Amino acid sequence: MKYLIVSDIHGSLPALESVLDVYDREHCDMLLLLGDILNYGPRNRIPEGIDPKGIAQRLNAMKESIVAVRGNCDSEVDQMLLDFPIMSDYAVVVDEGRRMFLTHGHVYNEQHMPPCRHDMFFYGHTHVWKLCRHDGAIVCNTGSVTFPKEGRQPTFVICDGGVVTVRDMQGEVVETLK
Repeated sequence: MKYLIVSDIHGSLPALESVLDVYDREHCDMLLLLGDILNYGPRNRIPEGIDPKGIAQRLNAMKESIVAVRGNCDSEVDQMLLDFPIMSDYAVVVDEGRRMFLTHGHVYNEQHMPPCRHDMFFYGHTHVWKLCRHDGAIVCNTGSVTFPKEGRQPTFVICDGGVVTVRDMQGEVVETLK
């Protein structure tokens, strides 16, 4: 299966639409959302194109293809707008025998790894993309499509057959790890 993994949308419908354009163009099978979907939080500015209801409508239309986890800006009120669960701190997706641990990053992260075995660890929260290996596992921070930090460009990730690729908003490859 081919997965598009994104974190920290923070209510920006234009950012989500750009990501979903790549999702369709690349013929992805599932969308994995790593939290901070609808709200921008008290430490961020108001995002361009803020439209939480529009995001909910767009994502609800593809709910059968979504696995999502809770970010630190997600709440029960957000869950009321969404037709798929978002309140878990993590999820594990198994693809071709590979365990993909999905989390936002505010509970589990590189300094506080989960106790379960995983082959890939995906998180967001810091808004700074990263792709490396740690103790044999691929570790990937997807960055943020709305509020990238440290002068980085907005990014998301595609995982296909164990190959993880950080992409920019046009879908161009930023970095790849097998």
